[in-house]
Amino acid sequence: MSTPEPAICPAPLANHLKPSFTLPPGATDCHAHVFGAREVYGYADNRLYTPPPGVLLKEYLAMLDGIGFSRGVMVHTGVHGTNNQVVLDAMAQTGVRLRAIALLREDVTDTELEALDKAGVRGFRANLVAKIGVQFDAAKRLAARVARLGGHAQFLMDIENFPDFDRIAAEFPSVMVIDHMGRPDVAKDTNAPGFQALLRALKTGRVWSKLSAPYRTSRAAIPYNDLNPFAQALVAAAPNQLVFGTDWPHVMMEGEMPNTGTLVQQLAVWVPDEATRNKILVDNPARLYGF
Repeated sequence: MSTPEPAICPAPLANHLKPSFTLPPGATDCHAHVFGAREVYGYADNRLYTPPPGVLLKEYLAMLDGIGFSRGVMVHTGVHGTNNQVVLDAMAQTGVRLRAIALLREDVTDTELEALDKAGVRGFRANLVAKIGVQFDAAKRLAARVARLGGHAQFLMDIENFPDFDRIAAEFPSVMVIDHMGRPDVAKDTNAPGFQALLRALKTGRVWSKLSAPYRTSRAAIPYNDLNPFAQALVAAAPNQLVFGTDWPHVMMEGEMPNTGTLVQQLAVWVPDEATRNKILVDNPARLYGF
């Protein structure tokens, strides 16, 4: 009996609302997923979902242009497995506008790592929530290798599962980037032990986090205001260690599909100070991703 195809995700909204504030030159979307045609790049049999039509490079660039982003960072997903050619081709086609985070096997060779770095890959992702990519122990070993190239390890994790995260980060061999504000538990407040450990880790300068994807743990409707206290606590604690991401095209969404521009608009709530907001949009990504 053949395995059923994973469900096709809903498509993102095609119209992109502009936020009330003007994005500064160099503004960077630091978290998005770009897919390639199945007949060209193939799909992994064990993928969690099938992407909808209209989420290729040209649509991503149209979103960036429509909202006002100058640059973007593509996070490779398990849809194409560890074949990173989709993001490599996208970077080759767009020059210095895009960077990428790869999905790697632990047995990747040093020669392959060097080629990825030269192409614009700045790190690798370990998804500890859906168990995609290398998991923690393997990620730690791999991080020691990418650190020699200036790369980092990016984690999708539920931060409340790591109440001692600051200790873990202190012993980690590379810079760490934590997706989606650590996926905080909205049933708890910002004093929850895991979230407090994340704040302490950010203050060391060796850990970063992304202000992104509030809908992943929110229990509220758009614009997901129950995540505001967490985002604001991150900004208050370590504005130099934060970047912003749209999480376009919002795969595996349950419920109403948000407009990407509405998500960007939340930056006005999370970071009302323009100078700090511009730092998170421009200066911080330039440091982290080498733009």
